[in-house]
Amino acid sequence: MTATIGTTGSSVTPRAFELRPVTVIARKVVGEASRDRWFWLYCAGFAVLAGAITVTAVPDQGLIGSGGFGRTAASLVALVQLVVPLMALTLGARYLAGERDSGTLVFLLCHPISRAEVLVGTYVGLAGSMFAAVATGFGAAGLFSFLRSAPTDPVLLICLAALSWLLSLAMLGLGLLISSTVRSTSTALGTALFVWLAVVFLGDLGVMGTVVATRLPVGALFATVMTNPVEAFRLASVMALDGSLDALGPAGTYAVDRFGDGIATIALGVMVAWTLVTGAAAVLAFRRGDQT
Repeated sequence: MTATIGTTGSSVTPRAFELRPVTVIARKVVGEASRDRWFWLYCAGFAVLAGAITVTAVPDQGLIGSGGFGRTAASLVALVQLVVPLMALTLGARYLAGERDSGTLVFLLCHPISRAEVLVGTYVGLAGSMFAAVATGFGAAGLFSFLRSAPTDPVLLICLAALSWLLSLAMLGLGLLISSTVRSTSTALGTALFVWLAVVFLGDLGVMGTVVATRLPVGALFATVMTNPVEAFRLASVMALDGSLDALGPAGTYAVDRFGDGIATIALGVMVAWTLVTGAAAVLAFRRGDQT
C-alpha cells in the first residue's frame, strides 16, 4: 500500500503541498552535492578561470574600463555564458536520472511524499549548490583583484554574480526537465550537452545564418535573440556594467533605440520567465512520467 501511494498517488486522496519535505530533500541534495567530485571540479574550474581572468587583466583595465565595459568584465561575462549553463544543465540532468538508475528515487517515492515536493526540493537543493559555485567563482575573482592592488567594484561584481545565478536557475530547470523525461543518466547527460551547444553556440550561429539568408528585420532579430536566456543574460550584464550594447551588433543597437534602459528589465524578465516555465514543466513531467 505504501509503495502504491508513492508510485502512483491514485489510491489515496492527494494531500496538500508541504514545505517540510521540500526542506528535508533540499538538505539531502546539498549534502550529496558537497560530496560530489564533479561538483567540486566545476567549482574549482570556474574559480580558477575567473581568478585567471582577473590576474591576467591589463593593469589599467579593471572591471569597468574604457567605454564602461572593460576587458575583465567582458571576459567574465563570456566565461559565465560558457561555464554556468554547462554546470546547471549537467547537474540538473544527471541528478534525477542518477537517482532513478541507483533505485534511490523509487525508494524515496515509496514514502508519503508527493512528486511535486520531491522535484521542488531537488530544485531548491541544486539551486543552493549553484549559488555556492557562482559565489566561489566570483569570490576568487574579487580576491585576486584585491591581491593585484586593483580591486574591482564589489557592487558591480555582486550584481554580475546575481545575474549569473539567475541564469543558472533557468538552465537548472531545463536540466531537471531533461532528467524527468529521459531514462538513463548517460542519455540525460548527452541531451544536456546537446542543449548546451544549441543555447550557447548554435543560437548565435543560427541567428546570424538566418539573418544572412532571410534578411530578417532588426525587430524580429531582437525578438529572436531575447528568446535565448544566455543572450538575455548578456544584455542584462552589459546594462548592469554601464556598457554599450552597440558591441552586440544590430540587435543591441535596436534595443537601445527602442527600449533604452528598459532593456535590462526585459532581459531580467526573460530569465525569470525561463526559470518559472522550465521549473513548472519539470514538475509536470516528473508528476506524469514513469519514475520507476
